[in-house]
Amino acid sequence: MTPEPLRANDDVFRRVQGEFLEMPGLRVTDAQARRLWGLDAASCDALLGALVEAKFLFKTRAGAFMRVESATAVRATRSRTIAAA
Repeated sequence: MTPEPLRANDDVFRRVQGEFLEMPGLRVTDAQARRLWGLDAASCDALLGALVEAKFLFKTRAGAFMRVESATAVRATRSRTIAAA
């Protein structure tokens, strides 16, 4: 008999928040989060989505999830062109 995959609940939600609070700079992908917290794909997606909606996490361009407070703003830089004299 195959064990039923773990589904996210309030305890898991608080545990995940706690892990991000305890480890500043923690960055996890979907796959890493599923392995770390032992969740099935649907539950993990719902959990991470809820944390993003709550503005606790954000998703990076690379697809990882990070805590909003640990993010640093990227400063826009102007490209300088050197004019030929």
